[in-house]
Amino acid sequence: MEKRALKSGKLLESLCTLFPDQSHKKIKNALKNGAVLVNGKVRTKYDYPVHPQDKIEIQKEYKTHKKSPLKIIYEDQNFLVVEKPAHLLTIATDKEKEKTVYHKMREFIKKRHSKDKIFILHRLDQDTSGVLVFVKNEKIKTTLQQSWNQYVQKREYYAIVKGIPETKKNYTCYLKEDQNNFVFVTDDSKKGKKAVTSFEVIKTNGVESLLKVNIKTGRKNQIRVVLSYLGYPIVGDKKYGGPKADRLYLQASKLKLKGEDHKTYCFETPIEASFLQRLKKKGKSE
Repeated sequence: MEKRALKSGKLLESLCTLFPDQSHKKIKNALKNGAVLVNGKVRTKYDYPVHPQDKIEIQKEYKTHKKSPLKIIYEDQNFLVVEKPAHLLTIATDKEKEKTVYHKMREFIKKRHSKDKIFILHRLDQDTSGVLVFVKNEKIKTTLQQSWNQYVQKREYYAIVKGIPETKKNYTCYLKEDQNNFVFVTDDSKKGKKAVTSFEVIKTNGVESLLKVNIKTGRKNQIRVVLSYLGYPIVGDKKYGGPKADRLYLQASKLKLKGEDHKTYCFETPIEASFLQRLKKKGKSE
């Protein structure tokens, strides 16, 4: 159910006006459970400000989310979006079949309804945390993957790096992968794949900096390689020369895309507390 806000005001008030058939308690529960969207974005605060013509939607509630092995950010008839923790594989490898996001969520979905399925839309590196999207229809998966860069409107990350870099907008380079699966920057544009990366410093403690990173191309290890090449490796990135840490400090915080239904979806998760705690440390990196 999607409707347009009639006037400026608080979200709860607009919901009660636009959906008079829904009880006040049911609307409050929908907010609490992440079933309310404003302009395609999940909103849970009763007093969130809305404006005339904002798109307001109440999605189906999934009470089974509390039983999920991973935090579910969003779900509807087409998408299942989870918050992937660091250190967990997205899909199986030759060495590991079950300790993956896909396996955990597939089993969860099956227990809920034996005929339900999910399909991997994209991947995150094992040590990267954040927004990971599955789809429930193979046709949608194929359509979005075949024209991924046309459907994806924004890919945003948080990263903590060594040093204090200057802001860069649409930094362009070319990446190549060697036989050992090591990605590096090459001067030969014919042999490498184009990578476009933007980033800015959000906060720094003088030794390490928190960056907001946006990418226009989704190359393998793109953010890790580019930041390392520029002299600002990500903290915890053993592969590309980052300072030692308990994890890789890279989080996929936002993915905005246009669905096959032409609706715009924005899936996001707040910055992890461990990132802010890391920045409070003074002196040398670990």
